[in-house]
Amino acid sequence: GEAFNPNGLTAAHKYLPLPIHVKVTNVENGRLIIVRVNDRGPFPSVNNPKSGDRIIDLSLGAAKRLGFYEKGTTKVLVETIQLRPE
Repeated sequence: GEAFNPNGLTAAHKYLPLPIHVKVTNVENGRLIIVRVNDRGPFPSVNNPKSGDRIIDLSLGAAKRLGFYEKGTTKVLVETIQLRPE
């Protein structure tokens, strides 16, 4: 079942296996977080065809943690990680 994530640290990716955890680093300020990829995307939309060029879509909470929420987009490094079973 889906565990509730109060921080909303989730993301969408076009082809990584779901669900998977990735480490995302904002290369502009060095901040990093771990997010759960649980959705597909980003895809081009009618309103924003360029949105399909992004490599990952981060939730609002994730964008705030990485410090680029006001800016909208930023350069990030995405690395898959293996979480140890609890």
